[in-house]
Amino acid sequence: MAAEIVNPRSDSSTDQDGGAEPHNSFDPAFALHRGGKMAVQATVPVRDKDDLSLAYTPGVARVCTAIAEQPELVHDYTWKSSVVAVVTDGTAVLGLGDIGPEASLPVMEGKAILFKQFGGVDAVPIALDCTDADEIVETVVRLAPSFGGVNLEDISAPRCFEIERRLQERLDIPVFHDDQHGTAVVTLAALRNAARLTGRGLGDLRAVISGAGAAGVAIARMLVEAGIGDVAVADRKGVVSLDRDDLTPVKRELAEFTNKAGLTGSLERALEGADVFIGVSGGTVPEGAVASMAEGAFVFAMANPNPEVHPDVAHKYAAVVATGRSDFPNQINNVLAFPGIFAGALQVRASRITKGMKLAAAEALAAVVGDDLAADYVIPSPFDERVAPAVTAAVAAAARADGVARR
Repeated sequence: MAAEIVNPRSDSSTDQDGGAEPHNSFDPAFALHRGGKMAVQATVPVRDKDDLSLAYTPGVARVCTAIAEQPELVHDYTWKSSVVAVVTDGTAVLGLGDIGPEASLPVMEGKAILFKQFGGVDAVPIALDCTDADEIVETVVRLAPSFGGVNLEDISAPRCFEIERRLQERLDIPVFHDDQHGTAVVTLAALRNAARLTGRGLGDLRAVISGAGAAGVAIARMLVEAGIGDVAVADRKGVVSLDRDDLTPVKRELAEFTNKAGLTGSLERALEGADVFIGVSGGTVPEGAVASMAEGAFVFAMANPNPEVHPDVAHKYAAVVATGRSDFPNQINNVLAFPGIFAGALQVRASRITKGMKLAAAEALAAVVGDDLAADYVIPSPFDERVAPAVTAAVAAAARADGVARR
C-alpha cells in the first residue's frame, strides 16, 4: 500500500465521469480527496518474463504449496503480517453519526494513511454494508485470513463492545476498537503527565467522565486498571450508578467497577471537588461546574469540533487543559496510539492486544515528553518522530511478557 496522497484527476472544475461537482468543489478538502487518498503499490518489479514467472505463475505456485503444507509460512511470504483491515459499518463516523458505509470511506482512507505515515503499517479500508452484529462478525471472520490485525472503527455503541469481544474470541490476530482503546491510551498518557506535573499520582485523583459510550467506558476501565483514585461516568441521565434501573448491561457492568464514592445525580454535581474532567460526549458543561472542581484540576474536553468546556473557560480554573483539537495545546489524538500499537503487535505476531500492551503503550507515550513536561505539553505531538518507535517497542515487549507473542 502507498500512504501518499494520489490525485489522478488534475481538472478540479469538471467531473470527467459526467457527474455533478459538489457545490463547494473549490474547498481544499475536496481537492485533496479527489480520486481518493491512497493507492496500491507493488514492492517487487515485474519488468520482464522472468520477473513475471516469479511474481505470478509458475513461481507463485511453489510458494502456495509451501504455505498449504505449513500455514504459518503465510506470515513470511505474503503481506499478512504487515497489513491491518480498517473495518466500519458507518454508524458512528467522527461527530457525524450514522452516515453509512460510502460516506465513511474518506475517514477510513484517512485512517489507513495514518497507519502508514505514523507506524509504517499498511492498512486497507473496508466499509461494510451491514449493521447487524452477527453479520459484521461473520464477515470479518471470513476476511481475516488476508490480514494480520483488525482495527474496528466508527461502529456505534453498544454493538461495538459485543462485536469486538466476539471477534477476539474467534480470531487469533489482534482486534482493536480504536474509538475505545486508542482514546483511552492517549488519555491515560496525558493524565499521567498532568499528575506528574502537579506532584500527584493517579491514586490521588478523582475523575469524572462525561459520556458512557465506547470511549467513555474504555477510558474508565483503563483508568481503574492504571490505579486511579476514583472515577465516575455520567451519561445523559446523570451519573452511572447501581441505584439506577435504566442501565444497559454495559452500563451496569461499568457501574460495578467505577464510582466508589457512590455519587448520584447530575454531571455538574459529580464535578464538585473533582480533580479531573474528561469529556467524550459533546454538549456544554456550565462554567460554574468547572469552577466547582478542586484546585489544580485537569480539564480534558475532547469533543470535536466544540469542546465541552472551551479552553478559554477551562484555563480560568484548571492547571492543565487538553482538547481533541489540533489548534490548541495538548491534543488528545488517537494517532499517537494506534499506529505504534499495531506495529508492535504485528512485529511479534501477537495473537491479541492485551491490557498490559495498552498500559505499556500509555506509559511509553507519556515518557516521550520527558523533562520537557509543562502545562501546555503533557502529551507529544503526532509529528514527534519518537512516538511510534517508543510505543512499538513497549507494546512488543509487553506482548512477550503477556505470552501472546509468537516470535
